[in-house]
Amino acid sequence: MSGAFWLRLIRPGDWLSLALGLISVLALGLHFWSADKPQKAQIRAGGRLVAELPLDAPRVFTVSGPLGLTRIEIQPGRARVARDPGPRQYCVRQGWLAYSGAVAICAPNQVTLSVLGRSRQYDSLGY
Repeated sequence: MSGAFWLRLIRPGDWLSLALGLISVLALGLHFWSADKPQKAQIRAGGRLVAELPLDAPRVFTVSGPLGLTRIEIQPGRARVARDPGPRQYCVRQGWLAYSGAVAICAPNQVTLSVLGRSRQYDSLGY
């Protein structure tokens, strides 16, 4: 049996169903996997909210933790931890946070930077 045999069995309505199914899958994929644009940066130290800054203009914010000062840079639409006194620098290596719901955690210094959009984003850990 060749591939041409199977093609003869598919009717015009079958092609229409396949096309509609493919379009539906693509549309749903784009809808559910597109990230919300971040609107603000939320900075916490020791579990307490320290600042909530809009992501509309460049600025630098410094927050104090148990190990020292953490420097946070904000650019339009994104934010990052530029400097941290922690030993492994994981939050600095996280880079620019540009998607809603992204988080950089400086655990040794107890500082957290998260960028938030209009809608709340959930991940598997928050479920």
